[in-house]
Amino acid sequence: MSEYTKRFFKSPDSSFFIFGPRGTGKSTWLKKTFQDSYLIDLLDEKTFREYIAHPERIRQVVEGNPDIKRYIIDEVQKAPVLLDSIHSLIEEYKTHQFILTGSSSRKLRRKGVNLLAGRALLTHFHPFIASELKENFSLDMALKFGLIPLVISSDTPGKTMEAYIALYLKEEVKEEGLVRDVGAFARFLEILSFSHGSVLNLSNLARECQISRKVAENYISIIEDLLVGYKIPVFSKRSKRAMIAQEKFYLFDAGVYYNLRPRGPLDSPDEIGGIALEGLVLQHLKAWCDYSDKKVDCYYWRTRGGSEVDFILYGENSFHAVEVKNASQIHPQSIRSLKTFLIDYSESSGTLLYRGTEKLNIDGITCWPVEDFLLQLQPNQWP
Repeated sequence: MSEYTKRFFKSPDSSFFIFGPRGTGKSTWLKKTFQDSYLIDLLDEKTFREYIAHPERIRQVVEGNPDIKRYIIDEVQKAPVLLDSIHSLIEEYKTHQFILTGSSSRKLRRKGVNLLAGRALLTHFHPFIASELKENFSLDMALKFGLIPLVISSDTPGKTMEAYIALYLKEEVKEEGLVRDVGAFARFLEILSFSHGSVLNLSNLARECQISRKVAENYISIIEDLLVGYKIPVFSKRSKRAMIAQEKFYLFDAGVYYNLRPRGPLDSPDEIGGIALEGLVLQHLKAWCDYSDKKVDCYYWRTRGGSEVDFILYGENSFHAVEVKNASQIHPQSIRSLKTFLIDYSESSGTLLYRGTEKLNIDGITCWPVEDFLLQLQPNQWP
């Protein structure tokens, strides 16, 4: 994949933050889209040292380049001290646009994002989705290696993924001093992969990793702040049934899950593959929500009686229930929970994604071959 792949992300006209994990293509997209901008790359050590020592330098740059109207500050979380100056510049230079990228929200959330007082919008950048890649998309490859551009553009995606995971431990965790024991954090990540697609049980996680529950909570917070994992809540609006309350946890990319997840003779490939498929669908749905014009949130649905639908998308003009099955055939039990949900929420559409080859309509539920569905999923359009 040597050619540039057009992304669906649309930039606001005003100043904005663009958050996304390392390697998802933020910098590449910005350089391709805004070739007339002034770039301040804080990953460059020399640049970082200059700006961390003299944060007023950014004002000097803006005042010294009156013809340049757009400034990109790449990986701004490395120097939160710049946010005061940027806030002032946004207020003063109404015709200018300031774009701040970040692969971690931890330092910014602690030390400065709120200082911008809403002057810069918050946006999110994701790994590739199938409809961006088109004919270059392979479901089997995506399940094994994920859709991080840095990884899938590599001639050796497996080794690149291993290096990518190590990069987070080394650069984002160790160098920023987020944890005292990097080894314990690495073990926690590995054990956490068993919770991908499941309700988090922090007590069990802490016990497995031989750490306290408080440390486990802190590790989860770090993982969310580094944007490599997130929770999705239960959908309970106008609920007619008793619902569980716990959130489910997912790693942000199927390849990260697949490569973190330990495997042995007692592990079922079908079980691992099914969880990977569910996570792959979710990362597409999360991108769809963030890239669409109208606000849409992602949930799951589980009753205390045991009915569960993998994903609920709910927004101003969207209400979709999505179930994912890692099977080539559709059985009556495959759509039972979806039918229950549609009884309670007749306003919703029901979609089942499976590994078969035919698109079907069964009792009002649209059943899609999962690869076909993902290839047609584009912002502001529901397949």
